[in-house]
Amino acid sequence: MDESPHKPGLIAKQLTITTLFSGFFQAGILGFGGVLPVARRIIVDQRQWMTAEGFNDLFSLCQFLPGANIVNFAFAFGARNRGLAGAAAAIAGLLTAPLVIVLCISSLYHRFGAIHVVQHGLGGLAAAACGLVMGTAMKIAAPIFRGRRQMVVAGLAFGLVILAHFSLPLTMLLVLPLSIALAWRQ
Repeated sequence: MDESPHKPGLIAKQLTITTLFSGFFQAGILGFGGVLPVARRIIVDQRQWMTAEGFNDLFSLCQFLPGANIVNFAFAFGARNRGLAGAAAAIAGLLTAPLVIVLCISSLYHRFGAIHVVQHGLGGLAAAACGLVMGTAMKIAAPIFRGRRQMVVAGLAFGLVILAHFSLPLTMLLVLPLSIALAWRQ
């Protein structure tokens, strides 16, 4: 599995429009309610379209863009592989199944949402979604904790966002100079 020298993080294989659509369709339908963990598993672990580090780098970039992070990721990944057509295929694949499912579920919730058992079931789903997010966060963080310098930057960012309640843009503004300085010294 050699990485392409022109597109860091991407594995050196050409993806078709159909492959992009089907991969993101699978992520969209399996990851309903939490697409990021499923998308990462499909892209990095199963289909090996990207390295773990490449996924983290591209996803980090997509967090700064306005809109949903995973939709931004689908656009960027599709565009890196097949240009605008690849971006459109990835986004269409990602959003088609959830759109249909949400429309169906919303009509069911409108009819049955006030039932006590349904409300408790939704509470259980929320707990499962929280577990998915935490598990994915640990997988995304794993490559960061391979070096002492990366751990310092990650710890500082964690402290600023979680403990001090700084916004992500402000945290990045504060952490980015340190990160660049530490990388420069390597």
